[in-house]
Amino acid sequence: MPELKLLPAHLIGGNFLLTETDHSLVFTPEDLSSDQRLMAQTAEKFMDKEVLPNLEALEHQEEGLTPRLFRKAGELGLLGMEVPEDYEGLGLGKTSALGVEGQLTRLGGFGVTCGAHCGIGTQPLLYFGTEAQKKKYLAKLATGQWMGAYALSEAGSGSDALSLRTKATLSADGSHYLLNGTKMWISNAAWADLFTVFAKVDGQHVTAFLVERTFAGVSTGKEEHKLGIKSSSTRRLILEDAKVPVENLLGEVGKGAYIAFNILNAGRFKLGSGAIGAAQESLKGATRYALERQQFGRPIASFGLIQHMLAEMATRIFAGESAVYRTAAMMDAVFETGEMMDSTTPPFPRGLDEFALECSIIKVACSEILDEVADQALQIHGGYGFTEEFPAARACRDSRINRIFEGTNEINRLFIPGLLLRRAQRGRFPLVPAITKVSQELLNLPPLEDNAGGDELLIARALLVNVKKLVLVVSGVAYQKYSDKLLEEQEVVASLSDMIIDLYLAESALLRTLRARGAAGAAPVMADLTLVFVNEVVGRLELHARRALAAILQGDELRAQLGIARRLLRWSPLNGVAMRRRIAKRLCDVGSFPALVAAK
Repeated sequence: MPELKLLPAHLIGGNFLLTETDHSLVFTPEDLSSDQRLMAQTAEKFMDKEVLPNLEALEHQEEGLTPRLFRKAGELGLLGMEVPEDYEGLGLGKTSALGVEGQLTRLGGFGVTCGAHCGIGTQPLLYFGTEAQKKKYLAKLATGQWMGAYALSEAGSGSDALSLRTKATLSADGSHYLLNGTKMWISNAAWADLFTVFAKVDGQHVTAFLVERTFAGVSTGKEEHKLGIKSSSTRRLILEDAKVPVENLLGEVGKGAYIAFNILNAGRFKLGSGAIGAAQESLKGATRYALERQQFGRPIASFGLIQHMLAEMATRIFAGESAVYRTAAMMDAVFETGEMMDSTTPPFPRGLDEFALECSIIKVACSEILDEVADQALQIHGGYGFTEEFPAARACRDSRINRIFEGTNEINRLFIPGLLLRRAQRGRFPLVPAITKVSQELLNLPPLEDNAGGDELLIARALLVNVKKLVLVVSGVAYQKYSDKLLEEQEVVASLSDMIIDLYLAESALLRTLRARGAAGAAPVMADLTLVFVNEVVGRLELHARRALAAILQGDELRAQLGIARRLLRWSPLNGVAMRRRIAKRLCDVGSFPALVAAK
């Protein structure tokens, strides 16, 4: 394959495992410009004035309501953030879109409608379409005149996406394809005007097509009766000799897999970033309720275990949000190089491919953060939380789908180490040299406190350096045992993946805090949020390492590797109770997560 251009170390996907990142190079929410904040405020006002007052009608899919609000969002520019100005978009990057996406997901179903449209509904055309296709469709999608949808899954092909059975047959005169098959779980199906449909040409070549709703032979099934995200539409897309002009073939025949999987990278990132916005909304509601609810003569927010839950929610959101902004800025930076992946046909931007690993991390971590936050918010509401009278019940129902969307979290956990191995085999990621180097360094591990001067954040940074070594050690042991069959040992791979996920979030939180500490008036609460997260991560990392090593080794070999793991994870536990109490008190004083982080 053609050699890729050399990028700065922090802009190479997965390279956080091999190097330390300078905190001055990461992008954080605190770095947002006034214009970027203004777009988020526009989305916030739109949700407060237009969407949330219609919550019940949206949840019952009142005829025409969602399309009307969707078009309103388009008129405000909320649906075309990443679309170039030539096609009536705003021409902004992924970082600028984060604040908008976080607001739209305050109502889970409406967030899915807009997120599916802006992500997997629009981006196949944006990144893989011809100029003629973009001129015909892209402006309509960017402005909300049309709604987009993505049709890959089928009844028999969920995680195994490319086992799809939908067929495309070229007509005798070569003017059009006839598509036959049924697609399942299609978000926006009731309202979408344009579907990106994947089918096998001649039953074997996976290919993408742009299919208009009005094409002959295109119809949808009935609305699925879902657990949550009820204000979104989910239906089957039915193709019965659907007549699709040849000019609506997206990319090239047989190259649909490149489109499918690279668009899913971007979709996973958008799903995770949106989950953080929804989590912040649940935390806000839980904080308000904890201050209002009186028991034993005082607000329940004054009780230690409620404070623990509030602080834990805030801590996880902080780590997830830090990872989201860090990743978005890195993706934007690689997109800005203009470099294309020319080894494939059609070529596509390197920015879609470079951070596939980080996108899966964001998807898994943030969907699980949202689940945990929604669950604890309901618990804080007590019996009221189990009723539809309060929003906590709906938030729990809405959150659950995110661990299934865009590839289940189990599939993504297998993908993360698998991608590193594949890139190593192709000479794109120096995994084996890194493992060899770490093995040689293990004989001289200095105490964590040696060079930190008692600074807890610097001690945490030294710990995370050792965590990277531990990930490489366990990876090396696993690969030595299983070689190319490692990916068949799913439980071991999942433990490795969990270690990588926790490392990335912990490092992202730490880098954000160190960056803020260098600025005048940085919020002291960031240190508490970071250290609580790191304090808890140590225990999880040891569990994952022990679980993986015990599945691979036994006897003296196992004991030796467990000893190495303990040495690498040397960490004096911090007083998490005191830190959580401080976090909860500040949160109750200011009322919301953004205000908490900004509090002086």
